Amino acid sequence: MTGRRIVSIWLPRFAIARWERGRAAPPQAAPWEETEPELAADAPVVLAAEGRHGPVIHAVTEAAAQAGASVGARVVDARALAPELVVQPADLAGDAAALTRLAHWARRWCPWSATDGVDGLVLDTTGAAHLWGGEAAMLADMEARLADLGQTARLAVAPTHGAAWALARYGDAREVSAPSALRARLAMLPVAALRLDGQTRQTLRRLGLKRAGDLMALPRAALDRRFGHEGKLLATPLRRIDQALGHLPEPVVSPAPPQRFRAVQRLPEPVMDPQPWLSDLFAVLCADLARAGQGVREIRLELYRVDGQASRFQAVTARATRDADHLHRLLERRFETLDAGFGFDTLALEAIRWEPQEASQAGLDGADGAEVALATLIDRLTGRIGAAVRSPDPESSHLPERTARWGCARVPEPPCRPALTRLPAAASGLAGAPSAAPHRSPKPGLLLADRLAPAGLGGGGLVAPARIRPLRLLRAPERIEVLYTVPEGPPIRFRWRRKPFLIQRHQGPERIAPEWWQAPASARLRDYYKVEVADGARFWLFREGVAGDGRGGPPNWFLHGLFS
Repeated sequence: MTGRRIVSIWLPRFAIARWERGRAAPPQAAPWEETEPELAADAPVVLAAEGRHGPVIHAVTEAAAQAGASVGARVVDARALAPELVVQPADLAGDAAALTRLAHWARRWCPWSATDGVDGLVLDTTGAAHLWGGEAAMLADMEARLADLGQTARLAVAPTHGAAWALARYGDAREVSAPSALRARLAMLPVAALRLDGQTRQTLRRLGLKRAGDLMALPRAALDRRFGHEGKLLATPLRRIDQALGHLPEPVVSPAPPQRFRAVQRLPEPVMDPQPWLSDLFAVLCADLARAGQGVREIRLELYRVDGQASRFQAVTARATRDADHLHRLLERRFETLDAGFGFDTLALEAIRWEPQEASQAGLDGADGAEVALATLIDRLTGRIGAAVRSPDPESSHLPERTARWGCARVPEPPCRPALTRLPAAASGLAGAPSAAPHRSPKPGLLLADRLAPAGLGGGGLVAPARIRPLRLLRAPERIEVLYTVPEGPPIRFRWRRKPFLIQRHQGPERIAPEWWQAPASARLRDYYKVEVADGARFWLFREGVAGDGRGGPPNWFLHGLFS
């Protein structure tokens, strides 16, 4: 038996607690986006993941557990018992990433920590418990800090990983196991505490072996003959018993800490103005980023005074950069209202967000490219104006209002779509067209793929007119009153913002169907028209729905954009 001390932390509600936390603070939706109906606080919700024979339950709320749902059961079986269950998709990748971050966070108690399954952590606290007042006080501190994060935790400490895992799930609350009493304590636990698979547990149950002590009393040779040749040599009952008792090693494989870029300068004596020392600090940080091939997107400067107070300043960049002079200029204006107190003795500069950045070559005249100049301009404007400087980020959507989402200003990435230069005769749809006939180039910036009309919509593969969009798109479509000749045709007059307009010309309709994979069943299609009124102004109108489509009352008309 070694002198190691292993802590196992079981988080039985980790996935559902993450879901409840995200539900309490949902992301703000745009005015035109359709939000999901809010669930009642006591709704029986289960999180489902794909299984071999259909969706299986990954996590349950307390209301769902009381209704009969359990983790591991199939969704169809659970709904047969409780039809009122609300099924939500489980975020397995997000849960795994969050658990990994929590494992790194747990290194405040010891240097070695790792994830343990999908709902647990394991820590090697050998030689660290005395720093927290003993093992009992350390476990209490862990439980309290996890409770502050909204996580219910069961903890145990034992000489081995297997024993700590078993006691955390099947032992007493915050149990501390001594090496001398380990074998007797494990003998009282059920066989499920040995981390066996479901088929092995079922076989042991049929044989009448319910506790770990029943397995310890059997001859080792007989136990190895029965369970040692099923292709599961790493999870056999005999191996699990030896690991729990410390006869076989089971080290805690602690992953490397996440990469961090931080430069710290400790001054020999307090200074009132830290700016002369910041140039070297920025140079050190940018040198570390250059060696790693990274560029910073957000930085934080921390100035620590001798009285313990700290001043923190942050800045974001429009593109990845490691230009020390540019980063220094972004924070120069922050020192105008700086309170130095009795002086600063420690300076720290840290990269909060970064991304890969390849080395770039300047022009022959020594000037940077247009993208670098644009990024520098955006950074300076953001430093002066703040978050009001924004830019659109393209989104994959058919609806015009969802094709872009406004966020922090950044330099747009160049398009990667290849240009088409020739239309083959087979794709042109024209009988007798020569295959080698030259094709006229389209307008600059317009791909031929954008001009091909779908053959199934009556286009026959012919080149369709370009889709011209208005220069100004309203934040949300505004309802208008229209007068039309036939319900399915274009309007003759419309009233917008209490002002009447007489339509002189129109073009359309352009039909855009709802996104059926994410829109509700009541969503209606849109027919867009480009109209020109008497004073020459041009608008972009659309009719939502068609008379008699069975998805609501009469169609509604909206104004969505204005042309130049």
